[in-house]
Amino acid sequence: MQIKFGTDGWRGVIARDFTFDNLSLVAQATMDWLHRAGLADKGLVVGYDRRFLSPEFARRVAEIAAGNDIRVLLTESYAPTPAVSWAVKEQGSGAGIMMTASHNPPIYNGFKVKEQYGGSARPTTTALLEQIVAYNREHGRPVHAIPFERAVREERVALFDATTGYLRQLARCVDLEKIRAAAIPAVVDPMYGAGSGFLARLLTIDEIHGDENPGFGGQPPEPIGEHLEELSRLVASGRYRVGLALDGDADRIGAVDERGAFFSSHAIFTLLLKHLVERKGLSGGVVKTVSSTRMIDLLAERYGLPLYETPIGFKHICELMLERPILMGGEESGGLGVTGHIPERDGILMGLLLLETVAVTGQGLGEQLGAVMADIGQFRYRRIDLTIEQEAKARLLERLRSEPPTHFAGRSVTGTNFSDGFKFLFDNGDWLLIRPSGTEPVLRLYSEAGDEAMVEQLLRAARQVANV
Repeated sequence: MQIKFGTDGWRGVIARDFTFDNLSLVAQATMDWLHRAGLADKGLVVGYDRRFLSPEFARRVAEIAAGNDIRVLLTESYAPTPAVSWAVKEQGSGAGIMMTASHNPPIYNGFKVKEQYGGSARPTTTALLEQIVAYNREHGRPVHAIPFERAVREERVALFDATTGYLRQLARCVDLEKIRAAAIPAVVDPMYGAGSGFLARLLTIDEIHGDENPGFGGQPPEPIGEHLEELSRLVASGRYRVGLALDGDADRIGAVDERGAFFSSHAIFTLLLKHLVERKGLSGGVVKTVSSTRMIDLLAERYGLPLYETPIGFKHICELMLERPILMGGEESGGLGVTGHIPERDGILMGLLLLETVAVTGQGLGEQLGAVMADIGQFRYRRIDLTIEQEAKARLLERLRSEPPTHFAGRSVTGTNFSDGFKFLFDNGDWLLIRPSGTEPVLRLYSEAGDEAMVEQLLRAARQVANV
């Protein structure tokens, strides 16, 4: 099979695509890249989440790094992706590798590369890794590895604590004392993932689904509304004022407001941008992906902040954070990053910042968002994921490229953005996006409008166009 990196890393179905043999090819190519880039002497951080075989996959990567004369710091237990990313920066390592498939269904695993700045590998880096994998396979380059026990005995691999330094960094980014003093009744759902127990190390907060369950309770560990029904019920019962949710490797955030209603990543992005500017006095550019809310456009304009729009994938946001003074970047999937940390998504930090907004304002998340919308206008948003066969998806994409629709739901298209998927713009700021997943046989449809009825009309029209 051809190894392809998606929006953040290489992922595949365990035992079909994501095998020890394929992993070994990708790991060897990564070690070759580190040597070529002059980074091998800086060592490598390797971490893993709670997915099936993640610890064993991480050990295999460590064996191959050791076999290529690269010293490894291997997390002593499961860890969130942002903790591993922070360790890369804190340790001054050449790179990091995280074994995780993030929010994908439990049959998947994955291989994320973090560069020495502590953020996602840039597109140029992942393209180079793909080339090295293909070259090595074509030319029969052997995989060099040392058995794990020997590598540890020879001090080529060392186990380390990825938690303590990361938690210290989080404490520098938020006012934990103010949050504690507010005594906000809050509950977190780590969705059985690698974020389990981390917020509770910093605050008094209840937790559900914190036990180890590689099947993730029978659903993908993605913090979207349909996966957070229990969290919503708990908050709606009156026991809690805020509900937070983390994806499988804790680099993405979801939330539930004081009424028990799902609080989307768009709402989170909006509240946190307002909080950083108006209450923390910070400034800088703002980066959003093509599937993100227009509320960010309006706030950036109001604050006089440069606004950038990128394809989906935090690696594109990361590139801008490395090049320019960026205050905040975010994507629809719940991946958000802020200045003063690392150029990386961090669901745990975003959860803390949300609690900080409640502590500072005395208002619940829904109340805060209501005040924003009363000021800048009403926005409703929905995404639907549809299973689609590869051949049907290819035909659809070719048709959209060659003959893009000019009308949806009786409305004229006034602009387009085909940088990542097919985004259609309408005269009052409403929009519709048709985009295939880069990692799954899925077609995603997104829409934002001033009312829910129009959102549904646009999504129905998109389904008719896609014939799914």
